[in-house]
Amino acid sequence: MNQSLQKELKFLVESHLSLIYEGDNIKPLASRLLHIMKLEENCLKPGIHENSWNEKDIIMITYGDSIKSEKEEPLQTLNTFCNERLKDVINGIHILPFFPYSSDDGFSVIDYTQVNDALGDWSHIENMGGEYNLMADLVVNHCSSRSRWFDNYKQRKSPGVDYFIEADPNTDLSNVVRPRTSPLLREVEDLQGIRHVWCTFSHDQVDLNFANPDVLCEMVKIIKLYLDRGIRTFRLDAVAFLWKELGTTCINHVKTHEFVRLFRTLIEHHSPNAIIITETNIPNHENLSYFGNANEAHAVYNFSLPPLLIHALVTGNSSHLKRWQMTMPPAQMGTFYLNFIASHDGIGLRPAEGLLSENEIDEMVNTMQNFGARVSWRATEGGRAKPYEINVTLFDALQGTVKGPDKWQVERFLCAHAIMLSLEGIPAIYVHSMLATNNYSEGVELTNHNRTINRYKWNHEELCSKLDDGYSHHSKVFAGMKALLKIRIQQPAFHPNATQFTLHLGDQLFGFWRQSPRRDQSIFCIHNISDEEITIPLSSINLISLDKWVDLISDKSFEDLHQDLVLPPYGFVWLSNRT
Repeated sequence: MNQSLQKELKFLVESHLSLIYEGDNIKPLASRLLHIMKLEENCLKPGIHENSWNEKDIIMITYGDSIKSEKEEPLQTLNTFCNERLKDVINGIHILPFFPYSSDDGFSVIDYTQVNDALGDWSHIENMGGEYNLMADLVVNHCSSRSRWFDNYKQRKSPGVDYFIEADPNTDLSNVVRPRTSPLLREVEDLQGIRHVWCTFSHDQVDLNFANPDVLCEMVKIIKLYLDRGIRTFRLDAVAFLWKELGTTCINHVKTHEFVRLFRTLIEHHSPNAIIITETNIPNHENLSYFGNANEAHAVYNFSLPPLLIHALVTGNSSHLKRWQMTMPPAQMGTFYLNFIASHDGIGLRPAEGLLSENEIDEMVNTMQNFGARVSWRATEGGRAKPYEINVTLFDALQGTVKGPDKWQVERFLCAHAIMLSLEGIPAIYVHSMLATNNYSEGVELTNHNRTINRYKWNHEELCSKLDDGYSHHSKVFAGMKALLKIRIQQPAFHPNATQFTLHLGDQLFGFWRQSPRRDQSIFCIHNISDEEITIPLSSINLISLDKWVDLISDKSFEDLHQDLVLPPYGFVWLSNRT
């Protein structure tokens, strides 16, 4: 055991705790955390500003039962499907909450230590963790109102009696930022009378009180369990809301950032290649703050990408997308952007605030509603409701433009993914995008929850039949997506931290240049985001004439750099000087 490393680690943990629990005796707490993580016995030194990822890293986001079969547990079916159909193009899987839960499709956790027996058991998780980089949700902000902790709270016994946040309903809480329109406080009757507990998201999701160090210790026990079960990527769900202080907005608190740093310190000294990703669906500049100085999250979700890219494709105008991209700082070494354009939730609109006008957001919302989308709302100061999220499958969201549906749905959909796959960062593809699933409107009617529209459960046999038929849109998209992925993972210029510069080719095109870290490959990524054929002279792209250029998509060579490049509606090229 390296005594100097142990001493350094203890000092780091105590430093984090002293900034969170001001004035308290934090040395015993630090020792307690190190004991829980078994770091007093053995700890490893994490790298500084090192990338443990490359262009081959592709993540698929899925529920444990997104693909089901009557013959076996859903997690086994998921593993079989990935091994048979996707193992050559993905190496990471984000299994959305797989624990016993009471609502929100898993994000209202009853027991963090168990696998939902409707999905399988820990052996299935461990098997997948042995084959893929497994990502799991650390639901830090809240737990289920049906959890043992909350039951104990109501019975005034431990553990749980002091695990939740109480507030006087007469307190002015108007400054608190909310992603929902439900009342913030929930009235609860316990053995001693009426209390009011804090519920940021829903009354079934009761916020945990991290001002109590015992709650922190419980969460660190969960972290250690995940690591022991083979999980190496932690998605900190709703972490921006973790710390509450009356009189503030209770979002992005300085102590919340310190918790992220603390979690990182503990996790990376246990497993240096483990990764923390913060899920902070908030305006862009606030989201970027969770990188810290490359000492908080290893990765942040690129939350502004989905609304801006979808806006560009349905309007045929890339100006906002380009302007945003030019303002995005390159991720420091040791950090990366997690790129996605569809998720289990929907198209978040808060990350578009300040980037799109209210009229432009309203136009996109109206367009999506015409394509069958639902809209979720949030309460703002003064009680006014604003659209918070568009609930729709990405395939149906891109069935047309602001002019209405058209014949370019598949082409537009693949163009969207070509853009995402070639941008700086690591791509995360939602399973229903991979499968081109349509809106599950019947599910919304059954559950009365808008997000159900993008959470269809496929029958494994039916799905495989559609993917193999050669003519359904599911088959065409799946084949097209796999083809793009196979190309992407072979290109050093698509390393998550490779250089990127925006090209200025007109508003109907979205283009950028990537260069590999070793500077041995350049790729010019040019995408037509309009429903019109676009012709551009190759000379305007500034290709180096001494290099041989080939389009990686079509395998077409471009030897005459004075010719024109013709892109059909939603067509794209990846022009590379290295084949």
